[in-house]
Amino acid sequence: MKAKPTESELEILQVVWQKEKVTVREVHEHLASIKDTGYTTTLKQMQNMHGKGLLHRDEQNRTHTYTAAIEEQATQKNLVQNFMASAFGGSAKNLVMQALGQGNPSKEELDEIRAFLDQIENEK
Repeated sequence: MKAKPTESELEILQVVWQKEKVTVREVHEHLASIKDTGYTTTLKQMQNMHGKGLLHRDEQNRTHTYTAAIEEQATQKNLVQNFMASAFGGSAKNLVMQALGQGNPSKEELDEIRAFLDQIENEK
């Protein structure tokens, strides 16, 4: 991974991954709907993210557009691996047990988890 995104950068990346191509205004409007943030803060963060290699910027039009320079799934995998190593001593079991204990997974989510575990078991 080029750079490890911060929590606020991950919020921006979530919007970019969802919409694929965005302007600063679009990202700001989304973020402003869920938290108190200024347009110039969003602009500066996105400029910094471009500098860090997290976003690509298309400067051909008057309004610059941004796309993700890193893949969502690869980023999530890398972040989980780092978190699992540092917080859970590398134990996937401890990570999963803690995660499941924090919420109240629906029956559908539990069914998906069981199916995923079955798939992993069958691949071995």
